[in-house]
Amino acid sequence: MGTTASDAIVLLAHGARDPDWARPFEAIKARIESRLPHARVALAFLELMPPPLDVAVEALVEDGARTVHVVPVFMAQGGHVKRDVPLILDALRARHPDVTIVLTPAAGEAESVTAAIADWVTGLVRVPPA
Repeated sequence: MGTTASDAIVLLAHGARDPDWARPFEAIKARIESRLPHARVALAFLELMPPPLDVAVEALVEDGARTVHVVPVFMAQGGHVKRDVPLILDALRARHPDVTIVLTPAAGEAESVTAAIADWVTGLVRVPPA
């Protein structure tokens, strides 16, 4: 995904009651911002935490975004990503027909993500040979 100055990225997570739960997503956001300093990056949540997806996208559009990449930071394409998110994005597209809103696959479905998790687990847990 190449980005330009008119691009924005929304990292979409589920949300939780405990504010500490968002720390890994904030760290991901900070890493992206350091690698793509010209792109605007926002966090959004489906439940329990602000901002909700529609509010985050609206703020980016008001700030001049012409393409918004919505990246579900989920392990798989479950009900939220398959059903709920497309409905929200369809409503946003109707309000902003001049803005391109792209829904990417869930992050956990990327081979590089599953490989990184497997590498981390195998480095963390030492299992003796049988």
